[in-house]
Amino acid sequence: MESSSEAGAPAVPLGDAVLMSELFAAAGAGLYAVDAHGVVIACNPWAERLLGYAPDTLIGVNAHEALHPRAGDGRDLPLHRSVLEDVALGKRCSGDRAVLLRADGSALQVSWSAAPLPDAAGHGNGAVVVFHDASAQRKRDGQRADRYAHSETMREQAEYDLAEIAWLAELTLAMVSTLDAEEALRRLVRLLVPRLADTAVIHLAQGRAPQRTAWAHQEPGILPALPSAVMSLPDAPAHVHVLQQVMRGAGIQHVTVPAGGFGADLLGVAEAVEVLVVPLRLHATTFGALTLARAAASPPFNEEDHAVAEEVARRTALGLDNSRLHAAQADIAATLQRALLTDLPDVPGVELAAHYESAQRTAEVGGDWYDAFPLDGGDTALVIGDVTGHDIKAASRMSELRNMLRALAVDRPEESPGEILRRLDMAQARLTLADSATTVFARLSPDSSGSWDMAWSVAGHPPPLVVTADGNATYLTGGKSLLLGARPTTERPTAEAKLPAGATLLLYTDGLIESRTQSLDTGMTRLRQHATTHHHLPLPQLCGQLARELGDPRDDITLIAARIPSSS
Repeated sequence: MESSSEAGAPAVPLGDAVLMSELFAAAGAGLYAVDAHGVVIACNPWAERLLGYAPDTLIGVNAHEALHPRAGDGRDLPLHRSVLEDVALGKRCSGDRAVLLRADGSALQVSWSAAPLPDAAGHGNGAVVVFHDASAQRKRDGQRADRYAHSETMREQAEYDLAEIAWLAELTLAMVSTLDAEEALRRLVRLLVPRLADTAVIHLAQGRAPQRTAWAHQEPGILPALPSAVMSLPDAPAHVHVLQQVMRGAGIQHVTVPAGGFGADLLGVAEAVEVLVVPLRLHATTFGALTLARAAASPPFNEEDHAVAEEVARRTALGLDNSRLHAAQADIAATLQRALLTDLPDVPGVELAAHYESAQRTAEVGGDWYDAFPLDGGDTALVIGDVTGHDIKAASRMSELRNMLRALAVDRPEESPGEILRRLDMAQARLTLADSATTVFARLSPDSSGSWDMAWSVAGHPPPLVVTADGNATYLTGGKSLLLGARPTTERPTAEAKLPAGATLLLYTDGLIESRTQSLDTGMTRLRQHATTHHHLPLPQLCGQLARELGDPRDDITLIAARIPSSS
């Protein structure tokens, strides 16, 4: 059975009409049609449900008057003109922020689209309107915006926290990257401004009065450039009072700003109006105090600033404690090292001197040693050596090797230095005295002319240096062989030379000539030049001068020297 259509309209098969009716009813959106007067002539159930109309009651309602908000109703709802005006020219139109009124007068947020009603419908210039409930979507959009805003806040907080952690790590690095406590504090205060304060000052507990040690201001030129000029500025009396309280065990303190501000003192020059003093304390030991000051243009310190300042102070105190412990350990190590070294004998006709400096950047005992002892017939043995390693084990093996060499030399004084070193190498290999070591063993023998004969053997060690009375410096390159421990049974040569009156013999370890910043050849050239320059100095001063000018502070520095008196 077929349905009829109006004149001029194409016939629609009954099955298709039923399908269209079902689709119209089941569409997931509200749909209604209005005639040229804006009266609803058709709608689907979705439109009725969304707008709150009972079935078939929406038909005949003037859509623009009943469904659209009106001006002056006091509800401040968005207004829009009739869709008939928009589709009059045969155009489609749409919007996503419209409001339709339900039957009970409540507002329904919708997104919509409209199109002209086909002429074949026979209702003039009407329109078809399709609309969706946009309130749920807008709610989801609002929730999405809230989540985005929250995620942005969390991201910004995470970035701030990460920057804070990185900054604190930088502060920690400044404290641990050097064992010089004062240099570490100077680095630290430069990192504190302007992030935490306009001015940062550190006083250390030294004696009765705290000693100002490091300072920084965020603007160059506010504080004097010369450290001596800054040190000449006094601390304000109120500041001194608070510092003394902190040194006696008080916690974080505020300095009361005097009426009229600070005077011609450090805080006055820094134009401080708010001052915080934080103890540098660890394990009930107060190392000093950190003073943080802000000028009038900066915000006052808040609770978060207090927490950060206390964390900075805690890390600073930890760094100072580490420096103190290292200094104590280094002093113990140096004392032990010197205890393992021997006193020089009194040798008629020869002046002897020795110098030892432990590595400044370690707190360990090394394997360097020097030695001098008398042999039969008026001869004197001179030794310089270095056992591989830089620990207690190396020091212990150094002591064993030194004593073994002494015993072998005294037992058979008639043997040449090379033969004695060969027996030492064989003995240490059998007894495992050391994995490897380098040494120079020299024998000095007086002759009737006032000169001294020298016989020596070198086992992998830098060569001896001889400086004559007129300043001519020469390396003795003979008598060379492998280091001890490389090939114990190898024959070791002995070289001989004459030391004239006024000559100076220098034996030394590689800490004097080798470092990460220069090659061995460069170091040996510099040693020869400096020895020539300072050859006139008394022997102890010569050794000390060479160590200061040439030595690598990251390594042990050891010298032993012998000088033949001038014939005059």
